[in-house]
Amino acid sequence: MSEEITDAAAAAAFRRLVKHLQHRHDAENIDLMGLAGFCRNCLADWVMEATNEAANKTGDDMTKEEARQAIHGMAPGEWKKKYQTEATPERLKRMKESVAKNAPSN
Repeated sequence: MSEEITDAAAAAAFRRLVKHLQHRHDAENIDLMGLAGFCRNCLADWVMEATNEAANKTGDDMTKEEARQAIHGMAPGEWKKKYQTEATPERLKRMKESVAKNAPSN
């Protein structure tokens, strides 16, 4: 990350992103994956990994369920029931193509 962005500013922007994603239920995970190659679940996994890296010193690990609830603003199963629609073949294709772009280039 750019050294021009302080940790405090990065943390504030992250919290704003999470709040925005919790508000914009119409932006489904599959569509986020298809457009940007990441979604709420990816963000939750990154939070869990970073938390658990820091927790190695304390042994206070975060579970995947806890991380996803923190990002979704509710249990992931509840979010799916309320907001997730069908993963059509077109949406799945777009997601697969987008995620392929995440692989580091050689």
